[in-house]
Amino acid sequence: MALRNGVLVHGPTSFGVAIRRLDGSVATATGRVPRVAHAVRTPVLRGPVRLAESLALLPVVKRALPEAQFSFERRTVAVAVATATIGGSLLRRSKLPESFREVSVAFASLAPALVSLRGGELTSYHGAEHVSIGTYEQDTTATKEHERCGSHLIGPLVLSSVLSGAIANRTPMKYRSLAKGVGAIGAVGLSIEMLGWMTRNPAHPLSRALARPGYELQHRLSTTEPNEAQLEVAIAALEACLRAETEVEAEPEPDTDAR
Repeated sequence: MALRNGVLVHGPTSFGVAIRRLDGSVATATGRVPRVAHAVRTPVLRGPVRLAESLALLPVVKRALPEAQFSFERRTVAVAVATATIGGSLLRRSKLPESFREVSVAFASLAPALVSLRGGELTSYHGAEHVSIGTYEQDTTATKEHERCGSHLIGPLVLSSVLSGAIANRTPMKYRSLAKGVGAIGAVGLSIEMLGWMTRNPAHPLSRALARPGYELQHRLSTTEPNEAQLEVAIAALEACLRAETEVEAEPEPDTDAR
């Protein structure tokens, strides 16, 4: 995750975060990630649990490094959330054709995320995140776009949200609110499953089509080329995470025969 002043990297058990302080120095911190999702293996259901786990990590990071600044910690994001909520409610009550209405609601729900991606050095740190991780994975200098970026969820999420909304609109009125809530959670789970499939099948035509909106978002809006100072911070976060993961692997197994 790109921060407004740094980068957060997390692995299976640990995270590393690095920021650039106002005095120019680099500060890092590490810690354990909350682990719940690894026990949930049911398709579709495991996606929302993993998302909740990722959100639970944020306050842990903030305690480890209070100077870390998340992208959503801005007034403009709160305004975007309120605007998207009101706009989505008005769209649902409109007399627009159902398919157009559901697509419009799905795109409106993305507005806060798009707003949170802009401002300050955030887009450059987003690029630094991708370059550092991609270079580590590929062992060659990577580009600022990465195939596992969360932006690739846009295509699957819009598609699954439209489908779940259309299904919910056909349920009896007394169950419709519940159906929409369950459908929203199901759409998130389905979109995450689709992203996993896309990552495993990048050359498939459907995979390329679903990934295109996310790629264009990265290419044109959410990432910019980082400078050397920003890359230094991203590499520091990655190295901190890798060290923390190595330390966990080196920990002795608990003695199950102990009494």
